Amino acid sequence: FWAFQPICAGVPNPIRRVKDAWSIFIRHRTTDGYFYLLLPSPDTTEEDEQMETSLCFSTLLLLLIGAIFTFQSQVIAVEPVSDLKLNSRILQDSILKKVNGNPKAGWKATMNHHFSNYTVAQFKYLLGVKPTPKEELRGIPVISHPKSLRLPEEFDARTAWPQCSTIGKILDQGHCGSCWAFGAVESLSDRFCIHYGMNISLSVNDLLACCGFLCGSGCNGGYPISAWRYFVHHGVVTEECDPYFDDIGCSHPGCEPGYPTPKCARKCVNKNQLWKKSKHYGVKPYRIDSDPDSIMAEIYKNGPVEVAFTVYEDFAHYKSGVYKHITGGMMGGHAVKLIGWGTSEDGEAYWLLANQWNRGWGDVSSCQNSHVK
Repeated sequence: FWAFQPICAGVPNPIRRVKDAWSIFIRHRTTDGYFYLLLPSPDTTEEDEQMETSLCFSTLLLLLIGAIFTFQSQVIAVEPVSDLKLNSRILQDSILKKVNGNPKAGWKATMNHHFSNYTVAQFKYLLGVKPTPKEELRGIPVISHPKSLRLPEEFDARTAWPQCSTIGKILDQGHCGSCWAFGAVESLSDRFCIHYGMNISLSVNDLLACCGFLCGSGCNGGYPISAWRYFVHHGVVTEECDPYFDDIGCSHPGCEPGYPTPKCARKCVNKNQLWKKSKHYGVKPYRIDSDPDSIMAEIYKNGPVEVAFTVYEDFAHYKSGVYKHITGGMMGGHAVKLIGWGTSEDGEAYWLLANQWNRGWGDVSSCQNSHVK
């Protein structure tokens, strides 16, 4: 879990300490795009831990997933995939039947039209979180919150800060492995609104195009922790100044084949705006203790955080409910924004996250993922 304090452009010191946040807004809708993830159970066995999906916090993403998860600062390595597998379709009837035919699955699968023409290789391209080298984490403090803080049974950042419209927006990363950048920029945008009253959308394109090799490989994946460092040292302009893939010419950034990383222009599309004056900065990056209570406290006190987790084939089929891995191979690491938590009608504790795969994917633009209380 990582975080940092946002600082307004031109302001030498932040008003208060703020955790990490990333945010950018291309396309949005307050319905589709969310999902739920199960929280890890207190009595999880060592064998279960080896199967858990790793997560690292950063941007706001609404996911509803029902499996056992722990939030960690590293993403599980991706298994090798054969050429035959890479060229096959990501959506499979066999996966649909295994999930919907399992009474203990806790979620519903569908043949999501968003991925109707995607091969496994094209789907993997969207999963752009690279495992963070251990040396990159040196000097990044780990923050925990006191157990004495009383937390609600359910929490949704959208209703906690209704004046911040960016929290509930669902974006579209298109056919680019830029999730690592979306998670960071979306969270930062939300934090600026929560702590400074600035309801702005910051630019994913700035981070994606201008961070360069220090952040990874652009559309071919990157390191979330490097995005936070970029915010501190270079800042990020607004979405109005530098829109996401503004010169592609598509109705939305979903055209195929996969996008190459955009070029860094360092100038606003509106000639009346100045690049340097549009910059917004972070102050100090840090990680959040992986204890669920610390994560909840961070969101409750400071706003959405970015998380990264390992994606499996069945995740492409997610429609509604609390997601957990049921079937299919490991595909890669994906970053999203975590905005809350709660308990399902079946009594499963979950994380509420927002994804950036446009409004056609997921449960009212959100997803749930299981977790422990």
